[in-house]
Amino acid sequence: MHILLLGRNGQLGWELQRALAPLGRLTALDRHSSDYCGDLARPEQLVQTVRTLRPNVIVNAAAYTAVDRAETEQEQAMLVNATAVETLAREAEALGAWLVHYSTDYVFSGEGFSPWSEADATAPINTYGASKRAGELAIIRNCSRHLVFRTSWVYATRGNNFARTMLRLGQERQTLNVVSDQIGAPTSAALIADVTAHALRLAMVQPALAGLYHLAAAGETSWHDYAAFVFELARNAGLPLALQALHPIATQAWLTPAIRPLNSRLDCRKLEASFDIMLPPWQQGLTHTLSEILESLIEQA
Repeated sequence: MHILLLGRNGQLGWELQRALAPLGRLTALDRHSSDYCGDLARPEQLVQTVRTLRPNVIVNAAAYTAVDRAETEQEQAMLVNATAVETLAREAEALGAWLVHYSTDYVFSGEGFSPWSEADATAPINTYGASKRAGELAIIRNCSRHLVFRTSWVYATRGNNFARTMLRLGQERQTLNVVSDQIGAPTSAALIADVTAHALRLAMVQPALAGLYHLAAAGETSWHDYAAFVFELARNAGLPLALQALHPIATQAWLTPAIRPLNSRLDCRKLEASFDIMLPPWQQGLTHTLSEILESLIEQA
């Protein structure tokens, strides 16, 4: 089996290189690759890459993820998250290949308190969410062999993410204000990658498993409580912190160009039942990942 992975150097792409390697030959690209085009901002060249390599599986871990900037770069967000994704879907279908893609809870309105299921109506409240929903629809309409995973609050040992930002700010500032009324589940890129490999292995021999799934760690928390958990682990590990006070604030007090959903909970029962897995609590993955990050930071301190 030949797998084409796009977005190899992102948080998720890096973990996917590890998780997918046992499944077959892996060609991993990003937008800076010189041998083949892995840039979703250049759909026409991307077509040539797919047609030349003729993979059995395309895994797209690349995306336009600058949520606030997307409000002023709407065309670019739609190009990468929708137009290029439709191109991949059409090319995968022509090859008879599988397409694996990642989406987000931002396709929902963010209202209410119940976890969103795959059957719930979508209603994006910002450009990023709208572009990701357009990409989902492009895949569903154009590629029969697909796995689309909606996830939330992704973090990893590398790259920019909330946990790393909190650790940096906690070393620099004595007080921090963090939003406490947005609720979701921090989900590690390693978990997403491992579930992807497992699901893909099963789906390739059971094509009826193709479809859209929610994939997030179990449980829920707020950004404020997420930050508090990060700082507790940091202190226990011995990382010097300047932070003295962590204050909860409402979303309305933290204005951003793009509106954020208050409810990012995802109901993952369909995924667990379909692929016979149990998603671990968010604290488990975060503890493991932070232990690696903190070890490095403490050595540098």
